[in-house]
Amino acid sequence: MPSSTSVTLPNLSLLETRVLGVLIEKQHTVPDSYPLTLNALVSGCNQKTSRDPVIEATDDEVQATVDHLKTLSLAMQSSGGRVMRYAHNAERALQLPSQAVALLAVLMLRGPQTIGELRINADRLHKFADISAVEGFLTELAERNTDAGGSMVIELPRQPGSRENRWAHLLSSLPTADTTAALTTPASEMVSVSEIATLKSQVAALQNEVAMLQSTVAMLCKELGI
Repeated sequence: MPSSTSVTLPNLSLLETRVLGVLIEKQHTVPDSYPLTLNALVSGCNQKTSRDPVIEATDDEVQATVDHLKTLSLAMQSSGGRVMRYAHNAERALQLPSQAVALLAVLMLRGPQTIGELRINADRLHKFADISAVEGFLTELAERNTDAGGSMVIELPRQPGSRENRWAHLLSSLPTADTTAALTTPASEMVSVSEIATLKSQVAALQNEVAMLQSTVAMLCKELGI
């Protein structure tokens, strides 16, 4: 059980939440390789699947990030073997049960999600009996008092056309209803360049697709005499 000692809620960057989420995830999904080497941690951060947003972090950026998480007692380093390995310390540092940590990890890795999505996506980290179990832990995380570190998740306003509300973690800046937590997280200088470059690349690709579609529509209209 978590202790009653007051804990200060950290304000983490996108890469810091990504590194912490990966450490929590891999503890359950690849236990034989855990704690993780730096290479494995970088690969987990840069995965193309089960990540939102997809990023391209460098070895140096991830190393600096995990070093900072160590100062917050959220990560630990072990020197066994030929290379350094890293593990998370989220349950003790944040004074949370493993079920709550599993939900936070999925939110850190995939962005805001509905309760149903969280239950499915957290299955490999913890098998929740039903949706009400997930909702119960989310409610506890949202209603934590100041002495316990304050709220760690928030229920976002329902988006137009959506049937369910999404939930987001509060280990970074407060997310808005129409953006993901990643886009509103204040990144530190050491990671801002790569994160911004990734987002700019995604925007540029979308703009190119729109331009191509507009050109195609214009050609069709001309051929059809519209």
